[in-house]
Amino acid sequence: MATLRDANPVGVSVHLESLFPGFTQQTVMLRDGSTIRTVRCGAGPAVLLLHGYPQTLAAWHRVAPALVQGGFQVIAADLPGYGAGCLSAHSSSFRLPSRRAFAATLCELMEALGHVRFAVVGHDRGARAGYRMALDFPDRVAALASLAVVPTLDAWEAVDGRFAMRAPHWFFFAQPAEMLERLLSVDPTAYLDHVLAGMAGGLEKLDERALLDYRMAFARRQVRAAIFSDYRAALTVDLEDERADRESGRRIGCPVVYLWGAESAGRDPLEVWRRWAKDVSGAGIDGGHLQPECAPRQVIEVLVPFLERSLQTMARPSLVRGPV
Repeated sequence: MATLRDANPVGVSVHLESLFPGFTQQTVMLRDGSTIRTVRCGAGPAVLLLHGYPQTLAAWHRVAPALVQGGFQVIAADLPGYGAGCLSAHSSSFRLPSRRAFAATLCELMEALGHVRFAVVGHDRGARAGYRMALDFPDRVAALASLAVVPTLDAWEAVDGRFAMRAPHWFFFAQPAEMLERLLSVDPTAYLDHVLAGMAGGLEKLDERALLDYRMAFARRQVRAAIFSDYRAALTVDLEDERADRESGRRIGCPVVYLWGAESAGRDPLEVWRRWAKDVSGAGIDGGHLQPECAPRQVIEVLVPFLERSLQTMARPSLVRGPV
């Protein structure tokens, strides 16, 4: 049975109080012994926020409060193995990493927090976990927002030299973990800052408290190992799972909204998602890849009406039950 306990298991969550004023910090211990750090606030339909690489739940500090004001109960969580959490050796996300394992872990997390049906808003790696949750747990996911990504299979089939230059970590992190660790452990902060500066268009665009959280998380060897295995799975088992979905005609049943960036110019940005879901909408977002931090107003302007429309039929009494 999953349990709740105070946050800050490894000393990286203290500064979140000022980033998320009024939010409750909690670390959830899952049945397999893994832990996931969360912050949550608000009342109403539940919305799970999932960050991307190389960040933590701190990425949502400019979006989460607005969603609370919009009438939602907001839960921002570190991805399994990321941030301040810890993957147990008994966890499927540790033994056989995949989006499918992440999806099951995150559904267990939401159940531990008392939510049996909820919306998922994911950015980057978090969006990949989100659409796998929508495919594998259609009774749980009532709406899905994908910020900046299309499914891995479609992204991989469109890989060219420009993509490789823009996202070299897709290939770098697929290399043997021991070699990667020896290289990155020399100066993990320098590598992280280089990546984030490129994604944001300059580190000055990121809040110093969020940047501190990213640095402290990436300094942990176990977090780097989780990231390596996550990307390795993306080019192996995750592709196999998505090919099986495509061949069987499996589609996402809930409403989907996709927020894309300038790199999608010149083609129909929604074309890919229409192959995966029936109810698809979307909007172009300026500000580069880190949409929740560099274009929060535009993200909020799309998310609030989408969530209101998608979740209005959910009966509030059935949304939440006592924590298990």
